[in-house]
Amino acid sequence: MSIGNSIRVRRKSLHITLQTLANQVGADAGNLSRIERGELGINENTLRKVAEALNCTPAYLYAQSDMPKTAASVRERRQPYLTTLSQVSNKSSTSSIKDFVQWFRSVAPYIHAFGGRTFVIAFGGEVVDEKQFVALSHDLNLLASLEVRLVLVHGSRPQIEKRLRRDKLSTKFVNGLRVTDDAAMEAVKEANGVIRVEIEVLLSMGLVNSPMAGSDIRVASGNFVTAMPMGVRDGVDLQHTGEVRRVDAIGIQKRLDDNELVLLSPLGYSPTGEAFNLSLEDVAVSTAVALDADKLIFLMDSEGVHNLRGELLREMTAEKAKNLLRNVTDNEQAINTSEDINYYLPAAVRACEHGVARTHLISRHIDGAIIQELFTLDGIGTMVTELSLERMRQASIGDVGGILKLIEPLEAEGFLVRRGREHIEMEIEHFYVMEHDNRIIGCAALYPFNAELTAEFACLAIDPVYRGAGRGDKLFYYCANQAKELGFKSLFCLTTRTEHWFLERGFTEQNVEKLPVEKQKLYNYQRKSKVFSKTL
Repeated sequence: MSIGNSIRVRRKSLHITLQTLANQVGADAGNLSRIERGELGINENTLRKVAEALNCTPAYLYAQSDMPKTAASVRERRQPYLTTLSQVSNKSSTSSIKDFVQWFRSVAPYIHAFGGRTFVIAFGGEVVDEKQFVALSHDLNLLASLEVRLVLVHGSRPQIEKRLRRDKLSTKFVNGLRVTDDAAMEAVKEANGVIRVEIEVLLSMGLVNSPMAGSDIRVASGNFVTAMPMGVRDGVDLQHTGEVRRVDAIGIQKRLDDNELVLLSPLGYSPTGEAFNLSLEDVAVSTAVALDADKLIFLMDSEGVHNLRGELLREMTAEKAKNLLRNVTDNEQAINTSEDINYYLPAAVRACEHGVARTHLISRHIDGAIIQELFTLDGIGTMVTELSLERMRQASIGDVGGILKLIEPLEAEGFLVRRGREHIEMEIEHFYVMEHDNRIIGCAALYPFNAELTAEFACLAIDPVYRGAGRGDKLFYYCANQAKELGFKSLFCLTTRTEHWFLERGFTEQNVEKLPVEKQKLYNYQRKSKVFSKTL
């Protein structure tokens, strides 16, 4: 365990959010997140502040980081099941094979990142009832072969409804919750038992020449969830309808350490020997929080969350999700939300507020939805996170490769002056970067001229995939604010192709003689760059 991970474990045990810890120690939440992931070092001063906020000592955190690895981390690696090129299609064209190879190479970072991680995947009983679980089992087998630790939470509403109709029983709902009387509870038990067996059967398949060939999935289930009655709500006794009281995280972890897949039904048990009918989302969120899961995934009817204009939101923070839900409550006609969103989006917010890093809302109707969501850059649904995935910061030496990847195409086209790796490394303290999900998507530089109290704004570059959404503006104004904080009174830039961009942002054209003396000495009269300046 690294020092960053021991900080994360301690923080989660005290139920302190990342933003709260950042506020207490006066640090950036994004940097703290990178420290916890082991991507950024921590100095002694910051470590002392963090330890004080976590009510422990730096020595305690170091001691925790030296703890031996768990059985899960030292277990023998299983041979992954990988689809071969010949299985893709014997008749595939050369271009399609090249596309496959390119895609397969692009997923390598995700494969490295997901190994040993815990994912909680929740889906309604419709997935089994409509024969969609067969395809889902193929994706689960692939994740298992990559050593992802899987916990499945299934629903059972359609199966319960069938049994109630069969027995000519009727129940009523209060705020989306079924009033579960004695007769209905028998239908609940029967439905959950049947669906659990069906899932276990499908996960046990291992037919040759199928995606399940060679699979070795062992399923564990049991009384991992302790529940309590919900009691009387809005004047109605919900009887056997309950809510999660506690999840046996240690018991589940032991099964996961033994390479088993854990399957949970929406049922809970009480110390008094009663069983309770629970909601799928309550079990899923409570389990993800108890396990400190890396991802919580909901499979639902709609493709994700849409904004006021009907556009699919690929990602959103928990705060933005709460604002959207408030808008739905205040003006239901303004936003066309599905019933699933009204159930799962609040669950995603709750998960994020209790420490689950990412919750994904994706469609159950898309074949391979989980694979597309997890192993592609944009995904296909909506991801809800505690903190924004996009942030800006000062560059470090580890960012050189990402910066070069951004600027080299622009250098080749003549937009930017050529800079080599050594040049960037020597000037890295002048660079600022924009990150999206820990991937550098933009950069810019501020070169100081202290005598004239001015700085050169240079080397602005945005990844082509992320252009057109105002990110260049965001990075520019971030750098301008940094320049102000450093005491500079103005900015200047040299450009041959983008003069209108700077004019639109308040720059005015100047003569070369207006440049700082040291910059005038370096001016390239063959390139004939135009000079623009802006007062801060």
